[in-house]
Amino acid sequence: MLKKGIAVFAGALLLFGCTQPSHKEAVKAPEVAPGATYQGSAACLECHEDMAAERNVHMKLASFEVPQGEQVGCEGCHGPGSAHIDGEGDTSKILRFSEGGLEPEEVAGVCTTCHQVGDHMNWPGSAHAENDVSCTKCHKVHGNHGQALLVRKEPDLCASCHQDVVAQGYFASHHPVKEGKMGCSDCHNVHGGFGVSMLRTDERPNDLCLNCHTRYQGPFVFEHDPVVEDCMICHEPHGTVANNLLRQQEPFICLQCHEAHFHSARASNNVIDVPAPGDPANTIAATDHGFTKSFMTKCTQCHSQVHGSDLPSQTVPGAGAGLTR
Repeated sequence: MLKKGIAVFAGALLLFGCTQPSHKEAVKAPEVAPGATYQGSAACLECHEDMAAERNVHMKLASFEVPQGEQVGCEGCHGPGSAHIDGEGDTSKILRFSEGGLEPEEVAGVCTTCHQVGDHMNWPGSAHAENDVSCTKCHKVHGNHGQALLVRKEPDLCASCHQDVVAQGYFASHHPVKEGKMGCSDCHNVHGGFGVSMLRTDERPNDLCLNCHTRYQGPFVFEHDPVVEDCMICHEPHGTVANNLLRQQEPFICLQCHEAHFHSARASNNVIDVPAPGDPANTIAATDHGFTKSFMTKCTQCHSQVHGSDLPSQTVPGAGAGLTR
């Protein structure tokens, strides 16, 4: 009886799933003109003679270098051209990538015929594909001698859409992207990275950060739990007002987890003599608020090894037992 109930429940779930509306296709093979046949690039160049000097990699491919021996040359991307030629250049009978031509998912259907491994293998599930970003939005095939056939150099190309990230790059603390020492693609795979941020790792962001910041990798005897879990708990990688890409200045970022502990809350019994108001020649007894002053400034004055340490409390190596309590 139980097995029968489980089977009925599983069948209902399957039926329910099949009746749900599917997401828009990220990759779709475009329709070509009925009955069209391949004519070869020489036939194309009779009218498009300006493309005769085209020397990008697409025009250098041999048939054995493309999947399943697909057509190479002009028709490798634009489809069979006989109907287009017989129609005296009718653009509706050829695959057009310019505005008003193929839809983004159809452009991807052409490009992913070859570009389907490595960085491109996860394109159908990427955030760019789901937001109808066409391949030709970022890449220009003809007359382009730039790297990866980009329409603009990185990161200016990414900045055309991601203005909020560009603004963060002008904060006092930021990764050296606008200085040209690194690019967006060092951390993000724009053709199908993992998650909404399209990162190059499907694990913790730490694995990506540690590619450059290896000194924080450890292992350490005393680990800082947030560091082990996710660098982004404390850091905003695109830029911040706080130092070291911190999401907030010290000590406030630390106090989000470490409430004002005994250091700042401890009442000082140290009584000192200070000049009396209006009578510098005499002194009066006053309480020294040294604990509050010293421990409500920057936690890293004492706990400098916040990413991990072989000493208790992530303190300064060799500083003595007084700072490890």
